[in-house]
Amino acid sequence: MRKVQSYCLLIAFLGTSLFVSCKKEGGTDAERRASGNVIIETGELAAVNSRSITVNRYGPRWYQMKIVGLLNHGEIVKRGDSIAQFDPAEVNKYILESEGNLETQLAVLEKLYVEQENRKQESESKIKNELAAFDLKKIELDASRFESERLRKIKQLEYDQAVINLEKEKRVYELNKEINASDLKIQEIRVEQIRTELANAKSLIPQLTLRAPVSGVFQIAVNWQAPGQNLYKIGDNIYAGNNLAIVPELEFMKVNTQVNETDFLKINTGQKVAVTLDAMPKVVFNGEVAYIGKLCRLKDQKSRQKVFDVEVRILKPDERLKPGMTVRCEFL
Repeated sequence: MRKVQSYCLLIAFLGTSLFVSCKKEGGTDAERRASGNVIIETGELAAVNSRSITVNRYGPRWYQMKIVGLLNHGEIVKRGDSIAQFDPAEVNKYILESEGNLETQLAVLEKLYVEQENRKQESESKIKNELAAFDLKKIELDASRFESERLRKIKQLEYDQAVINLEKEKRVYELNKEINASDLKIQEIRVEQIRTELANAKSLIPQLTLRAPVSGVFQIAVNWQAPGQNLYKIGDNIYAGNNLAIVPELEFMKVNTQVNETDFLKINTGQKVAVTLDAMPKVVFNGEVAYIGKLCRLKDQKSRQKVFDVEVRILKPDERLKPGMTVRCEFL
C-alpha cells in the first residue's frame, strides 16, 4: 500500500514539473523575455533600396514647376513607368521666343556679312585710288628733276602727301579688318548661344515627364509649403531640389528594430532571426542581423530605457511584405 502511494506521489510530482516546464516554454512574449532565454523585439518593415524622386533645376529660368499629372499614392510601378508630369507651357513659350530671337539674330548676322563685304570693297577701292595717285606723284617727281628747285619741292611735297594717304588707307583697311572680325565673332557667338539655349530648352520637354527609377510602390511626399502640409497633388507648384516622392523597391525588405542595452552583447551580425507580421502571426519569415548600431540611445523621449538600433534583412522576397508593416523579431 505504501509503495502504491509512493508511486502515485512520484507520478504527480513529475506531471506537475512537466506542466510548469511546458508553461514556461510556451508563455507570453513578456514571460519569455523575462526568462532571459530569448530576445523578442518589435520593428517596422522598410525597403532595402528606396529611391527619392527630387525635382531637378530645369535650366537657369525655371526654379519651380507646376504639377499637371501625378500617379496615385500607393500605386505599384515598374521601372520606367510615368509617375508625374510637369506643365511644359513656360518652356514652350521660351522655345517660341528663342526661335523668333534666333531668326532675328541670323538676319543681323547676314546683314553684317554684307555690310562688312561692302566696306571691305570700298576700302580696297580707296587703297587702289591712293596707290594710283602715289604712282602718278612718283612719276611726276622723277620728271621734275630737270625743273626748277621750287617746282621740285612742290612735287616732293605732293609725293610725300601721296605716301601718307596710301599708308593711312592701308592702316584703315587693317583696322577695319580687325574690327569687322571682332564684330562678326561677337554676332556668331550670340547666334550660337541662342541655338544652344534653344536646344537645351527643347531637350527639357521629355524630362518634364518623371519616370520610376526602380520597381516598387509610389509614395507621394508631403508638401511642407502648403497649408495643412498635405501630400503633393495636381496643380501644386514644386521648387527645384524638393522631394516629390519616394519609390521603395519591394523585392528586398528589411526590419528596422532595436534591442535593449542589456541584450546588446547577445546578438551578432549574421545571427538568424524569425520575423512574423502582426497581420499574419502564424507565418514566419527568415531573416538575419545585417547591422548593429554602434551608439546607444534613449528608446523615446518619455522613456529612460536605452537601446541599440538593429537592422534585420529578410532573406527571401515575398509579395506580402510591405513597407511600414509592424513585425515581431525573435533573435534565435
